[in-house]
Amino acid sequence: MSWRRLRVLIQHLPPESATLTALRNAMPEEDLARQAENAEPERDRWSKLEHLVSLVADRVARVEYVLICANTDKKTKRPDPPEPIRRPGAKQVKPKAQLTEGGANFLFKLINGGAA
Repeated sequence: MSWRRLRVLIQHLPPESATLTALRNAMPEEDLARQAENAEPERDRWSKLEHLVSLVADRVARVEYVLICANTDKKTKRPDPPEPIRRPGAKQVKPKAQLTEGGANFLFKLINGGAA
């Protein structure tokens, strides 16, 4: 086996493998801290199991949100809906724009010709 082949095999091991765990345990604290600052888990490889677990976590969070909203008094402010777990290769979902009272009044004037 060539050194290049060995390097490629090690680079493509899953993060939880014994080899990568041993390499992480041997790293100095400064290197670990630097890697943690620059971590982007959404750019990493995910297995089918990880995709399914994140889907279950998103749905449980949504059920929890609906349960809280259903049991919250109508006069109190409801919490923001949960954000889904970021998946590899997927861009972050931008929140939808909310129509405020001022925006609604401006839109009403614009539609009725008041902005001209």
